[in-house]
Amino acid sequence: MRAMPWSARVYMVAVIAVGALLVVSGARYVTSQGQWSTVVPLAILVVLAKRLASDLPGHTSISVGMPVGIASVILLGPHGGALVMGAVVLAPVRLLWSRRLFNAGMWAIIATLAGLVYTIWAPPLLMPSSSLDVLQVVWASLAASLVSEVANGLLLVAIVGLTEHVSPMRIWFGTLAPSAFPMFIYSIFGLLLAVVWSFVGVISAFLVLAPLMVARWVFAEFAVRQEAYEATIRSLIKSVETKDLYTRGHSERVSRASVLIGRQSGMREDRVSSLRYAGMLHDVGKLGVPTAVLQKAGRLTDDEYEAIQQHTVRGREIVKDLEFLGEAIEGILLHHERIDGRGYPMGKVGAEIPEFARIIAVADAFDSMTTTRSYRGARSIEDAFEELRRCKGSQFDPVMVESLVAAVEDRGWDASDTVPPDLPVAFEAVPSFASDDDDPTAAARLGLPSAAPNDASELDGDAELAGPAGGEHT
Repeated sequence: MRAMPWSARVYMVAVIAVGALLVVSGARYVTSQGQWSTVVPLAILVVLAKRLASDLPGHTSISVGMPVGIASVILLGPHGGALVMGAVVLAPVRLLWSRRLFNAGMWAIIATLAGLVYTIWAPPLLMPSSSLDVLQVVWASLAASLVSEVANGLLLVAIVGLTEHVSPMRIWFGTLAPSAFPMFIYSIFGLLLAVVWSFVGVISAFLVLAPLMVARWVFAEFAVRQEAYEATIRSLIKSVETKDLYTRGHSERVSRASVLIGRQSGMREDRVSSLRYAGMLHDVGKLGVPTAVLQKAGRLTDDEYEAIQQHTVRGREIVKDLEFLGEAIEGILLHHERIDGRGYPMGKVGAEIPEFARIIAVADAFDSMTTTRSYRGARSIEDAFEELRRCKGSQFDPVMVESLVAAVEDRGWDASDTVPPDLPVAFEAVPSFASDDDDPTAAARLGLPSAAPNDASELDGDAELAGPAGGEHT
């Protein structure tokens, strides 16, 4: 696993330090006000809520902790709120202590900011001199919820951006924005909890939080469904790699490289998620290719050549009913198209080829060149970059090639070889078109059937390409 960048480490330490100061200050204030009888049960609720939180896609989760946090702000103000929310560090969850402390510091900061905004409009409900002005409390709690939502988003955007080198705007609009309004509405339940608590005390937790637990269960079911999607994809990948052992791990690496390209080129995070699926499943259509054809070295018959070209169409047929894939399906179908129009299955040209397909084509070739294949050892990353750049404008989209180069140079790439130990590599062997057609250097060594183009330069994956190396989109 890649080490966390120093800038992200500094940010985490700063959040933890500020949060710790706010918790200590809150403890002193609560002691002076004699509010521990309220703080302790609220803190226990926060800990339980964190334990039962449901993960959402991306970098977020949802639990009844947010309404409890808003309630603590309304009841106790910024000091008590920071102390209550800082209790998440005690939640029995499987996290490194650095992440626990960061989460606690983040929520202490959020509660403090929300509490300060709330006290602009209304005093905390448990202050001896406060009186319940319903309209005043409603507006103050809405403002506190809004500030809580924004502060939570900004703090998360910062840590994710520093850790993964992703644009803050893409994180905000691609990952956090779709859930922002539902989370805001969810947090408003904190107002109801606070008002009921001010009249009947701790029993209000059972009256108010029970329906929220039902809502949490709905989110948990959504998370389970997402895991089912992942399991389906993993099963399909395993089936493909069982037929072609030299490409073991290939699908995951193509997916990872595709994500790097997508993010580097400015793609929204929700589309990056779909792109990840497309990269993982790009070769799933090889399940429909006879194993003997898939592993045949050298010259193919006309029928065998046609069967290989059909693997992209078969791939779309296999996944077309998986609605969660979205535009990934077209990426699977068209990832062997070429910018110059000499690819398959449709011969699309330039911008006619969907963005996902253009990205996968580059990622596919890059991984092929940097891992061991049946006829050669792995090439260096630098050699792969040189080959991709030589072929851009004719076989590959220049923008996607440069995006991959920039992303790998910035974030690195694990180029560890994954050739199965039980399959010796014969470096003088002839490549297999079916397994190696994603390698731009393989085609010159392949015998072609009579129905195929007359020279190797016409073959998808060719090393000898017509046109200038640095050409642009047509």
